[in-house]
Amino acid sequence: MPRTIRIRDTLSGGLRELEPRDDARVAIYACGPTVYGPLHVGNARPYVVFSLLKRYLEHEGYEATFVVNVTDVNDKIYAAARKAGKPSEELAQEMTRRYEEDTARLGLGRPDSEPKASETIGQIVDLIQALIDRGHAYATGGDVYFRVASFPGYGKLSNRALEEMDQGEDDVPRSAAVKESPHDFALWKARKPDEDTWWPAPWGEGRPGWHIECSAMAEAILGLDFEIHGGGSDLVFPHHENEIAQTEAGRGRPLARIWMHNGMLQLDREKMSKSIGNITGLSEAIDAVGPEVLKMYFVGAHYRSPMPYNEAELDQARSRVERIRDLVRRLDRNGAEAPEVAQVADRFFDELADDFNTPAALAELFPWVARAHSRLDAGESFGPGRLPEMLHVLGLESLLEEDAPPDEAALRLLEEREAARRERDFTTADARRDELAARGWQVRDTPDGPRLVRGA
Repeated sequence: MPRTIRIRDTLSGGLRELEPRDDARVAIYACGPTVYGPLHVGNARPYVVFSLLKRYLEHEGYEATFVVNVTDVNDKIYAAARKAGKPSEELAQEMTRRYEEDTARLGLGRPDSEPKASETIGQIVDLIQALIDRGHAYATGGDVYFRVASFPGYGKLSNRALEEMDQGEDDVPRSAAVKESPHDFALWKARKPDEDTWWPAPWGEGRPGWHIECSAMAEAILGLDFEIHGGGSDLVFPHHENEIAQTEAGRGRPLARIWMHNGMLQLDREKMSKSIGNITGLSEAIDAVGPEVLKMYFVGAHYRSPMPYNEAELDQARSRVERIRDLVRRLDRNGAEAPEVAQVADRFFDELADDFNTPAALAELFPWVARAHSRLDAGESFGPGRLPEMLHVLGLESLLEEDAPPDEAALRLLEEREAARRERDFTTADARRDELAARGWQVRDTPDGPRLVRGA
């Protein structure tokens, strides 16, 4: 029997069964980066969560399409470009390349589509015009604003009172002067003298507001009423609230069926944010712990939960990766199926069907890993069975690869470490161990002497 997959829907507030428009196809749209600076590690959480969700849906037999947009037209980009002394388009292109390079290092492949706001201007203008024609938007002084009072369902995603819905619009003095209501938000912004990227439109030269970009990009690629719209919980208001209003008001149909939000990464209980400055770069994090440890870290907590980012959490993820890697090294790749692994895999995937509960899935996997090690210690021999299925859905299939032999430099460092240990020069021994770790090697002391294995 196919599994019933349920996901927590922010809009309804409860678990909602995944009901595809087409029985065999599922679409996921996740809001991607605004490319005014390099990604921080917190930006990678939705990328990992929704990439892995796609893998799970494919495991369950769906043809899954995964879309992540790139916001390359935005106030933050203009401000960062002025500070850097370069054209905004050049900065956006540079940061887009950085985003692609950094996320590629995660080893999850690319989304099926990565639309850019700058390449979707025609669709954006079309949606804005539809909103004006239906009385849900108005042009004033070259700007266009969404008329919040015209949409009775406004606030149904975030469940906020209207007086608590501060749009955080830039250029507040101007906005306050031309808006019908302070709750209205910008769909199109008139060109300002210090903005070097703009497009013609029926209302005058300018560029789109942030929220309308995603409504238009999602519709252009996936149509309407697609299955899953995702992103960080910080996007619930105003971004996703406004997306819902724009599309339903302009098209008369929902944009998406399920609104799925991941929790934020935290440092000292404070959300990781570029604006606050408490960030660790994604590239820096991968350099420090490697992509496998970072992915294990992300799946160690439920996607909806806030996550502390600290050494203790990373150490736990590192230990888990090493436990699996050690097991894979001990398995007979051509041997009979490992005991119990088929039943463990069934329970593992059952847990993922319940709101993509990766911690519960890991709670099925790791007791079996421990039992498998014990059986191997007792002299049994067996193959991986369905372990590769589980690791693929976790994005950890690289742990199945055979280790390449250590190079001459690594072997020389190992010899120097052992010589230092024999001389009880533990300072030098530890230094050589650290040099090996920096090269990706760990020293394992075995009955047959020390050997090098690839580290986490």
